[in-house]
Amino acid sequence: MYQCVLASGWTNSRWPGCYASRVTDAQRREDAPGQPREPGQPDEGAPPAGPYKQLRPTDVKRLNRSWRRATGARVALLLDSVTQPFNVGMIVRSAAAFGAEHIWLCGNSATLDHPSAAKTALGTQRLLSWEREPDPVAAAKAAGAAGLRVVAIEQAAGAYPLHEAPLHGDVCLVLGNEDHGCSPALLAVADAVAYIPLVGRVGSLNVSAAAAIALAEARRREWSAGH
Repeated sequence: MYQCVLASGWTNSRWPGCYASRVTDAQRREDAPGQPREPGQPDEGAPPAGPYKQLRPTDVKRLNRSWRRATGARVALLLDSVTQPFNVGMIVRSAAAFGAEHIWLCGNSATLDHPSAAKTALGTQRLLSWEREPDPVAAAKAAGAAGLRVVAIEQAAGAYPLHEAPLHGDVCLVLGNEDHGCSPALLAVADAVAYIPLVGRVGSLNVSAAAAIALAEARRREWSAGH
């Protein structure tokens, strides 16, 4: 028999059989079984024995190194008039976390020397290269010439749902303006366009959230293909 537990503060009016839980995150980590699986570790079909416990900083570094060794595809980003500096900084932090190597800042995009962008990037801008290219079409062509497949993240006619998009191999992910998205000229030169399926009553995501989701999916695709 399955037991459904809702997060603290929720009611069970919409979810019969569920009840509100006051269990803290620390208690969940202490009570749940398992240890983090590294790349290539087989899934034996059952939860591993032992409690889940938060990793120590040295263990986190070792785990991240193991995933880095399993990662070979090149990933870059192209930002088409992402004007809010805090969005650019957050995107850069996610890009650095997923091992992106380069970012083109196009159109009216805020640059990484802006104080707010640097603040939200938390110093991660030093871990990748970036350049200012006013023309996003020129940047997309430069990405293609560098051997990257240019995939725009946009709600557009004919776009792939993200989980079916051609994200294998070396890719350059394109993110557009906070309000208007990618320019028509940029979409016209992209190798593919993908959208992030949404099922709630909110029809869009913050551009930095969309970038993080697309980066994670690109890496997941590579890791899944290698297993």
